[in-house]
Amino acid sequence: MTRLFNDPAAFADEALEGFTAAHRRWVRPVTGGVVRATATPAGQVAVVIGGGSGHYPAFSGLVGRGLAHGAAVGNVFASPSARQIHSVATAAHAGGGVLLMYGNYAGDVLHFGQAAERLAADGIETRTFAVADDISSAGPEESAKRRGIAGDLPVFKAAAAAAEQGLPLEEVLRVAERAGARTRSFGIAFSGCTLPGADHPLFTVPEARMAVGLGIHGEPGIGEEALPTADEAARLLVETLLKELPEDVADPAGQRAAVILNGLGSVKYEELFVVYRRVAALLGDAGVEIVDPEVGELVTSFDMAGMSLTLTWLDDRLEELWRAPADTPAYRKGALDAAVPDLDRAPVTAAAQDTAVPAAPVVPAAPVVPAAPVVPAASDASRRAAGTVLAALDAVARVVDAHADELGRIDAVAGDGDHGIGMRRGSTAAHRAAADAHGLGAGAGTVLTRAADAWADKAGGTSGALWGTILRSLGTALGDRDAPDAARVAEGVTEASAAVRGLGGAEVGDKTMVDVLVPFADALAAATGEGLPLADAWDRAATTATAAAAGTADLLPRRGRARPHAEKSLGTPDAGAHSLALITRAVHGALLDHH
Repeated sequence: MTRLFNDPAAFADEALEGFTAAHRRWVRPVTGGVVRATATPAGQVAVVIGGGSGHYPAFSGLVGRGLAHGAAVGNVFASPSARQIHSVATAAHAGGGVLLMYGNYAGDVLHFGQAAERLAADGIETRTFAVADDISSAGPEESAKRRGIAGDLPVFKAAAAAAEQGLPLEEVLRVAERAGARTRSFGIAFSGCTLPGADHPLFTVPEARMAVGLGIHGEPGIGEEALPTADEAARLLVETLLKELPEDVADPAGQRAAVILNGLGSVKYEELFVVYRRVAALLGDAGVEIVDPEVGELVTSFDMAGMSLTLTWLDDRLEELWRAPADTPAYRKGALDAAVPDLDRAPVTAAAQDTAVPAAPVVPAAPVVPAAPVVPAASDASRRAAGTVLAALDAVARVVDAHADELGRIDAVAGDGDHGIGMRRGSTAAHRAAADAHGLGAGAGTVLTRAADAWADKAGGTSGALWGTILRSLGTALGDRDAPDAARVAEGVTEASAAVRGLGGAEVGDKTMVDVLVPFADALAAATGEGLPLADAWDRAATTATAAAAGTADLLPRRGRARPHAEKSLGTPDAGAHSLALITRAVHGALLDHH
């Protein structure tokens, strides 16, 4: 388990702070993550990677020459927010455009997609690519739904090496696509991981058994088998991957492959080497030529006891890129010319004198006086309504905090168990931002939009993106000019429902929060259409939401991290649906108190 921490909520931030302090030669901190401490040639494509904390050396440890130009770092097992990604990409951009790369998880897809839109609006040409290498998470016919695990590394490296060669953005993207299409991974585990502050692991494996086909976020495996010997584990990994070759590879014999045997956290290096000796022999028997194998911890899951095997089937071009040199805190290969410090953006300090690049004089900067926070003008009626909004957000934060452990337990049945943690981070940050805006005299719309940005930024993950969208839609509908009536609120909820479905792609029946949001919005619109006051209409809609959330227990998930474990989730409601139902009832209480 994770034993050394201060405040669990601050764990990811403090870990990143310590990482940057230890690796000043390679990285410098920016808002949302890290970028290279060395200069990037003007016009070079910037490869920006990212994901949640808890997977070191992914993602921050892979920043440096020959690999990523920057990494956006989210909270524990949660994708970074669009704001964090935008910040890191802006800092890493060198004039050649940006390629955003990440594992194929719903939250990452949402946040990196939003960040790409913001970068494009800034005039920065941007493309995105999601690595989807885990063959256990979907069949070959649904490979686009697969999640990204240790295959991140060879795909990231191929794209980054192409960028180092000066290729334009579209060609770097094509390299990423080629590497991704030829990369497959499969994992096993003997115990689950324990998040900082938790008193039990996210999943357990019975004595003398192993979980087969698990992810890297504490998701349980898709099955169990008897605990193997090292040679039996190697055979399972190799034979499973050799059953699915890329479309243009008819036979493994005569093929070359980059091979990664990845430790997931607490399987020791000696154990990995014992397994790898048999992996190498089995691949050799199949006629596969192994190219620059990697054995060690490259994409982890805190203290999970497990391993994964990755094969990237190489052609001449991919082999060249796989063999290309790289120099990062956690991954080094070959030799590079002397680094050039990024003196324009990273002055050398006394604490960084161990760097291999020459120091330069540091000119003290003039003190920066932060501008006083301002909010848009608002009518008195809207400012009064903002008080009700603030009370509602306080009720949301309170109910989430009270049920965070329950939400995590529900989520862990078929997911990664972090829903309660993420919702707590997001709702607390939203209430704090709303209180600040209200204190400055903001109207209802601004209070909600400030809360939306804070929720998305601090929570990250799928829930952060979706709740940021919900609050922003409400804020846009309410505005800062008039006192919102019941019909206006219902209109905002309806718009939020449509926005969430458009952003995440889920529909009713997929076992997500949409199964509650849609009937809640419909019921609220119907009740306000009948002329009911807002509190009464909200009460009726909240009752509908509670029933809809309970009904998700009978559904099989068709989206998100629970999808590969669909049968395990039968009988348990969706965590996002359940939290939304709790929130609708809590908000009703605030409406009654401020009627």
